[in-house]
Amino acid sequence: MEGLISFILKKEVIGTALTILFSFIMYKMLIFLVEHSLTRAKNEYERKKKRTVTELLKNILKILIVALAIICVLDLYGVNVNSLIASLGIASAVGALSLQDTLKDIISGAVIIMDNYFVMGDYVKYDGFTGQVIEFGLKTTKIMNVDGEVKIVANRNISEVINLSQKKASNLILAPVAYEEKIEKVEKILEEIVKEIRTWETMDIKETNYIGIVELNSSSVDYGIRIYCSPGKVWQYRRDVLRLIKQKFDKNKIKIPYNQLEVHNADTK
Repeated sequence: MEGLISFILKKEVIGTALTILFSFIMYKMLIFLVEHSLTRAKNEYERKKKRTVTELLKNILKILIVALAIICVLDLYGVNVNSLIASLGIASAVGALSLQDTLKDIISGAVIIMDNYFVMGDYVKYDGFTGQVIEFGLKTTKIMNVDGEVKIVANRNISEVINLSQKKASNLILAPVAYEEKIEKVEKILEEIVKEIRTWETMDIKETNYIGIVELNSSSVDYGIRIYCSPGKVWQYRRDVLRLIKQKFDKNKIKIPYNQLEVHNADTK
């Protein structure tokens, strides 16, 4: 028991514990100051941009504080920190050659923020992959699509990206109707549907409109409704609009064509 107490009371052990505690407190305080100073925003885009900068600063602070804590602990155990830092300076010059990609990632990350490529929460299209930016770090950017798949891209590779959040998304919804249905009747109901959609409690789809007959298919006449909304809400609005169309068509006895299979049993007699 005495041996354990004497071990705990060693300056190296106490110093290591205090260094870890102080580093944790310092990290939390700095993060609080960063978040507090970046909370005010004039609009949604500015708020998301500040959130992106905050996440990037968190990563930088974490690396710096951990590095300083390690140096302090090494000093407690008698390691010559000055010579270590000097040797690290030489090693860093050599290591920089082997870590060029990492440096490119960090520099590219800064360029992405300064040039407003995108911010966290934006919907982007990169190399055929469309999704929301869910994480932005020093080295990589993570994009998640509607299926929950996450694409991890090195920042240095993001030279071209399509930002879908800088304008409203346009989505065409087709309503297939049987040929025998009267055009005037169908269009009247679709206009009623559009009016009802515009009463929904959202400002995103006020521009929803009926655009007319889009296509004459082999088994249906396809009527079109176009909605405009933020990219993150496209699929939910699409489901809601299709549900409303089905309800209105059922209520007004408008047929929606579907494939049917007719089976003939051969007479074995």
